[in-house]
Amino acid sequence: MNTLKAFSEKEHAYHAYQARQNFLREQQSIQLEFDDLRAEVEQARADAEQERAAKEQERAAKEQERAAKEQEWVAKEQARADAEQERAAKDEALAEIARLKRLLADQPEPSDPETRS
Repeated sequence: MNTLKAFSEKEHAYHAYQARQNFLREQQSIQLEFDDLRAEVEQARADAEQERAAKEQERAAKEQERAAKEQEWVAKEQARADAEQERAAKDEALAEIARLKRLLADQPEPSDPETRS
């Protein structure tokens, strides 16, 4: 009976050992799967951050382009205003010249100083 009891204890120990090994393998598989999922999540976060950064960079480039166009428009508008001001000054000068010519034409001719008295 001693032999049977020893054999039974060894079998029981073997089954306990096998159960522990199965549990450890299962835990290791769970841990590996968890690590894979964590890596996928981290990769997805990195991809999302990279995409967000690219969109932000694109938005900044568009904003810079818009600002450049606005600055160009302001420069053209200033040039147009300068030309308009120059034209107005020229028209004013021409009007003054025409007025002075009319004044000269309306004045009587000065007579000779010898024939005056």
